[in-house]
Amino acid sequence: MTIAYLTRVVEFTATHRIRRADWTEEQNAATFGQAAEDHSHHYHCRITVKGPLVAASGGVVNLAELDALLAREITARFDGRHINQDVPEFADGARLATGEALAVYLWERLADGLPPGVTLHAVRVQEGPHLYSEYFGEA
Repeated sequence: MTIAYLTRVVEFTATHRIRRADWTEEQNAATFGQAAEDHSHHYHCRITVKGPLVAASGGVVNLAELDALLAREITARFDGRHINQDVPEFADGARLATGEALAVYLWERLADGLPPGVTLHAVRVQEGPHLYSEYFGEA
């Protein structure tokens, strides 16, 4: 059986900050620099799924079904939002809103929502042209 990979790119713009609630402003500034203050990114998320190449459908997954999952779990949740204020898992005192943590979070949201026979292979969160994080499901 032929296994193929398909990557869909989803974009959104969101504001965030990387700051620990249990640290002083000085500690946060020393560790995270300007990222400790609110700032925005135009994120590019590359979601790669894998599965058997089904000759009858010509692909790994129904794109409309994949797009609906990505719209619900990524675009609707993050676009135009402040990640720390609007996504409880990234509120002050919870996960830091780093690219790495976003990649893991998206994996957790997407992996179980895929159709049978299709699995998540990689989640890539790109914050800018020279910075991205990837997650492949390793614990």
